[in-house]
Amino acid sequence: MYHIIVSQMKTTSIRELKHQTSAVLSWVDSGETVEVQRRGLPVAVLSPPSRRRRVRRPDFLARIQAAYGKKMLPITATDLISDARGER
Repeated sequence: MYHIIVSQMKTTSIRELKHQTSAVLSWVDSGETVEVQRRGLPVAVLSPPSRRRRVRRPDFLARIQAAYGKKMLPITATDLISDARGER
């Protein structure tokens, strides 16, 4: 079974892009992909940026608790850095 996706891409000339940049970019902003042509031949494709997925960050607190458990260290990293800088 084959699936064919037919999409009608909007086209614009370089001249139209130059003189009506806001209009062309509003097409792109609304989700359209626009092909820019010079003398009828495609030279560029403008498309909206892909939506970035939320980056899943590691659970550092869980890692620390797994490594150290409930044990508290006598001095914090902030205190160590302040001492090293001579701020305390």
